[in-house]
Amino acid sequence: MPAQPVNPADARRSGWFARRQAALHRRTAHLSPTSRALLWSTASGVAFAVLNALARQLAQELHPMQAQFLRYLFGVLVMLPLFWHGGLASLWPRNVGGQFVRGAVHTVGLLLWFSALPRIPLADMTAIGFTGPLFILIGAWLFLKEPMRWERWAATAAGFAGMLIVLAPALAATRGGAGAWGGHGFWHLVMLASAPVFAASFLLNKALTRTESTAVIVLWQSLTVTLLTLPLALPVWQWPSAGQWLAFAVCGLLGSGGHYCLTRSFRFADISATQSVKFLDLIWAALLGLLLFADVPSGSTLAGGALICAATLWLAHREARRPAVPSSPPTPPRP
Repeated sequence: MPAQPVNPADARRSGWFARRQAALHRRTAHLSPTSRALLWSTASGVAFAVLNALARQLAQELHPMQAQFLRYLFGVLVMLPLFWHGGLASLWPRNVGGQFVRGAVHTVGLLLWFSALPRIPLADMTAIGFTGPLFILIGAWLFLKEPMRWERWAATAAGFAGMLIVLAPALAATRGGAGAWGGHGFWHLVMLASAPVFAASFLLNKALTRTESTAVIVLWQSLTVTLLTLPLALPVWQWPSAGQWLAFAVCGLLGSGGHYCLTRSFRFADISATQSVKFLDLIWAALLGLLLFADVPSGSTLAGGALICAATLWLAHREARRPAVPSSPPTPPRP
């Protein structure tokens, strides 16, 4: 997994984590920035695929608001050891207001997502979630002024087409039932509403990378979401079992790791350049189904996955051939 050169904020952290980060950077220094971004984004997809399956099970056993709170509480706990040697200065952001704005936006998306999560099929949830890259592409073009090269649009369109190939048979088979658009369509709309909200959160994340270290962004996302969801979790609190506590700890590791990888990808390339690789999440979901539940991938899954992989590799090749553009100096934080 790639890493970028340590910036001043990251340099204050010492110990095993900093040494591993430097070693990974040395081993991947020959890769283009876009290739590193795509690898980081791929790693985040693997983490989130496992996290989504585990979170859905927990949201069925406990109230979704409590599950959301505990998932991010453990996200804070697993991040704190990284700052043990650096002290408060290593985890305090330069733009506190920006961190809370991003946390508030992400919380709204999570409220919608966790509310719908236990009420719709995983296949439908995956399909709806893949509308996110389209919102991110448009937002990056409108608000971050990122160049929208035709290759990025083409790769994303191909990835979206691959997603439709994978999911069309399942959606067609259940279209008239209670689990699809007919009976519980309201919760599908709730899940769909979360997609542009999460896109806004990721765009704010990209903007914060100009002034904040990766670890600080991930820590403060978990911290702000934990604080904002605590009042929603308390009225519906049910004491978790030992197994559920352990599962939430795993969720914290997966969530913080996934967001860390995603934020690192934003540092190496335009956010729009990394969106096609998100469609690989369908492949991770199919592999998890095969390994954990003996679900053999269908022909449509293999065909769609091949198209998604081809689009991602093609985009990486096209982006790597472009000359590197010097990055602009960090924007000073707003008061």
